[in-house]
Amino acid sequence: MPRRFIKRYMPHPDRIKHNKSLRFLGTLIHDPNLWHLNRHSVARAMAVGLFWAMIPMPLQMLAAAACAIPARANLPIAVGLVWLTNPLTMPPVFYCNYKVGTWLMGSPAFDMPAELSLAWIRWLLQTHWQPLYLGSLVLGIVLAVLGYSLTQLYWRIWVRRSWRKRQQTRSERRNSDHS
Repeated sequence: MPRRFIKRYMPHPDRIKHNKSLRFLGTLIHDPNLWHLNRHSVARAMAVGLFWAMIPMPLQMLAAAACAIPARANLPIAVGLVWLTNPLTMPPVFYCNYKVGTWLMGSPAFDMPAELSLAWIRWLLQTHWQPLYLGSLVLGIVLAVLGYSLTQLYWRIWVRRSWRKRQQTRSERRNSDHS
């Protein structure tokens, strides 16, 4: 199920390979291992994508792609997960990162503005970047570890459950054939 479910929502590799913004990677993205859907490549992609989604910077997708290649992570999943922080989710996510950073640094935090905007994020980046980036790194690492571990665990549980169902079906067929 994990493989079929994921494959249903993934773009075709050729569409991504010919994307203009990924040309800088050259032939590296033509490695078939970057497109395989197995427990390890998907778990690595979860880690890479979740980490870069938490980092407030332009071109997060390129950073995720550049990390997914040497990690042999599934490229579309790693790049797609970066979109967890999109224009709608950026202000609350980065504010949470900022609050974690101020808590870790022991410094006072500014309250969330009544109106969330990209201008507020820009102001925060210019004036309070240290706690923002510390919180972003910490939460990025925590989410990467959790994403990797939970993906590995879920995949194993799913495979065991599928294996047991197949064994049960075979056993039932044998019993019905012998009756």
